[in-house]
Amino acid sequence: MLSESQKAFFWEHGYLVVEDAVSAEQLEQLKNTFSDWVEDSRQHDTAYGTLSDGRPRFDLEQGHDADQPALRRVSSPEEISPHYYDVMADSGVTDAVADLIGPDVKLHHSKINSKLPKSATVVKWHQDFPFTPHSNDDLITALLMVDEVTMENGPLEVWPGTHKGTIHSLWHEGQFTGAVDDAITSEALEKRIYCTGKAGSVCLMHTRLLHGSSQNQSDAPRTLYITVYSAADAAPLTPSPVPSEHMGMVVRGTDKGHIRSVPFDVERPELPKGASFFVQQKQQEPDHA
Repeated sequence: MLSESQKAFFWEHGYLVVEDAVSAEQLEQLKNTFSDWVEDSRQHDTAYGTLSDGRPRFDLEQGHDADQPALRRVSSPEEISPHYYDVMADSGVTDAVADLIGPDVKLHHSKINSKLPKSATVVKWHQDFPFTPHSNDDLITALLMVDEVTMENGPLEVWPGTHKGTIHSLWHEGQFTGAVDDAITSEALEKRIYCTGKAGSVCLMHTRLLHGSSQNQSDAPRTLYITVYSAADAAPLTPSPVPSEHMGMVVRGTDKGHIRSVPFDVERPELPKGASFFVQQKQQEPDHA
């Protein structure tokens, strides 16, 4: 799936955008399924559905209503949609991840993050690893662009190279906020690169890369199917913030029964009590996100 130059770019910068990661048919199925969920969300005014830990599956942004839906998160869509399951388990996305951290790869969790037109959804700057620490950091977050991602509809923003540096705290004044502090955010905004692409592209992101995104300023939706994979020898150290009945499923190679550890220091995360980490990030409101 990936060339040697693409793999080298990923390990140097911590991210890589790859076009045509799924077939046209797969992409259409993902779009139609999510559209159905958006239509269903018009009937709800609070987070709804149920995950295995009792929290809601479908999360709504503030301001959501029947006329202007703002469905921002669907947790573990592979549990309720065969189309999302198929892309998670066996697609060009899976092949690309295996090229980087394979040959043995397993699922950690997945979710949909969407920014519907005129919704207020933002993602504050953070790294994924402090949410999902493992015995080693061979984890990749694969962000599949279900819609075209443009400069106007809230693209992923990354700070290249930060996967090689510090694991930053998401705790502030005794509270788990799910975001880095204002000083790091300010520097990130100066160093950021935007990850745009046509629908069907995937952005592969190292688990320690600093990233965030801003509000959708357009009339076009920006929906990402986000799947987190790990090397089979990476053992999770804390419960998943997004539980899935398929967690630990080997999608490439085999699980050889080994655990590989590397040295690092990270604070234990706090599991979200609400529908998603967006609730945690609302506890910290810097001037920019």
